[in-house]
Amino acid sequence: MKDPIVHSESPVLLVGGGETHPNALISALSAFSPVIAADGGADAILQCGHVPDAVIGDLDSLSAEARAAIPGPAIHRIAEQDSTDFDKCLRNIVAPLVVAHGFLGRRLDHQLAAMSVLVRRPDRRCLLVGAQDVVALAPPRLRLDLPQNSRLSLFPLAQVAGRSAGLRWPIDGLTFHPDGVIGTSNAVTGPVSLEFEKPGMIVILPIAAEPVFRTALLTAPATWPARA
Repeated sequence: MKDPIVHSESPVLLVGGGETHPNALISALSAFSPVIAADGGADAILQCGHVPDAVIGDLDSLSAEARAAIPGPAIHRIAEQDSTDFDKCLRNIVAPLVVAHGFLGRRLDHQLAAMSVLVRRPDRRCLLVGAQDVVALAPPRLRLDLPQNSRLSLFPLAQVAGRSAGLRWPIDGLTFHPDGVIGTSNAVTGPVSLEFEKPGMIVILPIAAEPVFRTALLTAPATWPARA
């Protein structure tokens, strides 16, 4: 297997070229290191006064100004066009968690593509952060301590079943599928416990839950194996 481009013992920040929110991004840039750009996400990082530690992608949206401002060895071009820049980044980052800004919002097709990558790379834990929501692939077991009545949505990107505690509408005994049963707009009634039999379930929480979600992903006791 090819060595990863980025290997970190701590969570990393990944910034894409989609919609980002300056205050949230500035806060994230101060909180995480290393900082990785997915292609044109480098421009957003530079506009916040930081230089990315690495840029990964096909480089079709990296501006000339950004290219000039970033040391050459930090720029990693992956020319193939069979995967998105987000996929190129995620498969080349080994870290306990990738916190990703700039992949939710603005274009629905880009959001759907990013969520597809989460399912395709179940061994890489990643939290997508947007203006209104935070999104991640559910690990085998997830514990969340959220306020009563918090919104918790589950959306399957494959056929998957699981168990729950702490939800107004339990999921036990249900088989979820994108064109069948889904679990959007559930609500928290107490400490949440989720278990799933295989990867495929996307968990969507309000942006206010981002710190809790991030901690829960970092401390979840098991992970999915990489897909062949």
